[in-house]
Amino acid sequence: MTTATVKTKSGMSALSLVYCGMFASLMMIGANITAFAPFLVVGSVPITLQTFFAILAGLILGSRLGAIAMTVYMFIGLAGAPVFAKFSGGFGSIISPTFGFIVSFIFAAYIAGKIVEKNNKLHGYIIAALVAMVVNYVIGTNWMYAAYKLWAAAPDVFTYKVAWLWMIPPLPKDLLLSVLAGMFGHRMYKLLKVRR
Repeated sequence: MTTATVKTKSGMSALSLVYCGMFASLMMIGANITAFAPFLVVGSVPITLQTFFAILAGLILGSRLGAIAMTVYMFIGLAGAPVFAKFSGGFGSIISPTFGFIVSFIFAAYIAGKIVEKNNKLHGYIIAALVAMVVNYVIGTNWMYAAYKLWAAAPDVFTYKVAWLWMIPPLPKDLLLSVLAGMFGHRMYKLLKVRR
């Protein structure tokens, strides 16, 4: 019996567990990439690679394993490990206005995986990546708006439109990285031959 076919009690292969752990680790690095590459801070806004790795997890691992990897990442952070952006973590992160983006990574990975499970052509991967990016933005921005309106201190001029205007600066970066994730994911899935 090979390492890839050894099953755990959860029914996942040992290799699947390794892949999930690998993508959870990549998310930790992607959240704080500016610590290693300070030039990725534009103005005062850090450019993270979380959306890229979340989408890539779904594209390569599939819907189930991709979502599991992102859930593991979220719970590691909630447990107190400083794995979220700006080396933050802890259960109190739930009330952060940006926590919705962390939740959205689970859905983005799941949806990207679902799409490529039905269409494994290159264009299918790129479409899946772009759809997953939209999911990331919709969930994250709506959570941020609700947080600022319900429990976080927001200026009186803060509106739903302003919340979406805040998303314009990272949009070109995320569009480009989503397309790259689609192309890279298509190539890597063929090389890794992950069992979805």
